[in-house]
Amino acid sequence: MRALRMRPSIARARLPQRPFLHPTRSATIAANEAATNAQSTGARTKNFVHGTLLAIGLSSGYLYVTDTRSSIHEWLVVPALRQIYPDGEDAHHAGTRMLVALHSFGMNPRERGDADTKGDLAVEVFGHTLANPIGTSAGIDKGAEVPTPLLELGASVVEVGAITLLPQEGNPKPRVFRLPSQNALINRYGFNSEGAETVAQRLRQRVREFAYHEGFGLSEEAERAVLNGEAGVPPGSLKQGRLVAVQVAKNKTTSENDIDAVVHDYATAVAHVGKYADILVVNVSSPNTPGLRTLQNAEPLTRLLSGVVGAVNKLDRKTKPAIMVKVSPDEDSEEQISGIVEAVWDSGVDGVIVGNTTKKRPDPLPVGYQLPAAEAKILLEQGGYSGPQMFERTLALVSKYRKALDAGPRQLPAPSKPESSSSSDMTTTTVDLDTPAPTSAFNDLSESAPQVTVQSTPDAAPAPNAPRKVIFATGGITNGRQAREILDAGASVAQVYTALIYGGAGTISRIKQEMRDEAAKQKTATKNEETVTGR
Repeated sequence: MRALRMRPSIARARLPQRPFLHPTRSATIAANEAATNAQSTGARTKNFVHGTLLAIGLSSGYLYVTDTRSSIHEWLVVPALRQIYPDGEDAHHAGTRMLVALHSFGMNPRERGDADTKGDLAVEVFGHTLANPIGTSAGIDKGAEVPTPLLELGASVVEVGAITLLPQEGNPKPRVFRLPSQNALINRYGFNSEGAETVAQRLRQRVREFAYHEGFGLSEEAERAVLNGEAGVPPGSLKQGRLVAVQVAKNKTTSENDIDAVVHDYATAVAHVGKYADILVVNVSSPNTPGLRTLQNAEPLTRLLSGVVGAVNKLDRKTKPAIMVKVSPDEDSEEQISGIVEAVWDSGVDGVIVGNTTKKRPDPLPVGYQLPAAEAKILLEQGGYSGPQMFERTLALVSKYRKALDAGPRQLPAPSKPESSSSSDMTTTTVDLDTPAPTSAFNDLSESAPQVTVQSTPDAAPAPNAPRKVIFATGGITNGRQAREILDAGASVAQVYTALIYGGAGTISRIKQEMRDEAAKQKTATKNEETVTGR
């Protein structure tokens, strides 16, 4: 209460005294404050504009660099890798490491746009509608390290491998040689592989990560749910409209003459990696593993493919992967093709991949071109040749295999029968598919083994409801026109390898666009022709 009775003069003395400012000085201070505020606002606006332009530039750069249509992939990245890594294999490994790293940060090149969603290039393969008919061949991703980034380049089929049962180093280095003037390669890798168990672990991890992101969890049950189709995507590619093929091969130390050991190699490798594949590929055509191509003879090939079919049927998955056999371009006689086709039908595999590297050395392109001395020397290196010169041979082989496969299984003549036999004119052959046949006689059957009864009519055509065997083609395909010719010859998928090595990340997008452009030209030409003829 004493504070309330304080004299007014004392209360006024305790109030803060406002300093006296001359009117001119006050105006100056106000003007300075206004100028400072204006400068601050201008700086903020300038920073905002600069930041926006920087963000737009970085975003545009990101979109350009990560777009497969960007020319830097062919004209900058590929030449840089070739310059930095004189050895082709070192460049390949460096490219794979780059792709792994970029993908982990979302910076990997990928196909943008929705061109594939239009369905103009869609094909039906093994009950799946593929977004387009272009794939990558095995050898690009030997250890299944980058199947997802390769799919994002626009391929509908990515083939990984070859994968051997046991780890092996392959042939001594150097084993990859470039022929830049021909956009060609010679390689003698010899199935360098980390082994089926290691690759299976990598594929399993990929499936489990997908299961986790889709809300299934990280458990074994989550993995099984994805593999059994509960995620609504193919269990290999994990993407609608795409498939992953896994290629298996025998170890170098396994003798091709011991057919039991050969079947064991392939079947056991399938047991490891098979359930993570949409397609399993049996490679019997590499020129860099001694004796491998002898497995393309009808009897051993039938035995081998039957063993793989048995291994696939035992896989713990509701839907089993399709099975294809990869054949050599060098075994191209009618007799050799007939034997392979017979083995395909007898074993029950689903199709053939036509083409691989060749032991032969084609003439340089264009006709009459003289190779530089260094490349002429490289041409003498041992190994399989791949490049544009292979295309005509691949095209001819596709036509031959399409015709032979469509003719159906070979019909054996019926043995003579006594008059009292049945009039059905049908022969019955009992074949043991479970117990391995002795290597010395493929038809030496065990009476105690499980048996399958096969009936055949001598002059009958193939069953009308038998599924058509599928053909993939690889070898020399470099542009859209060639891809279209391969498809018209009877293949369902055209695969690229060397073209991707030389053309970079945009190769698949370019080939598909060339196919679309060619189709548009043909459509316009047809319309013009109809207009001229008055139809």
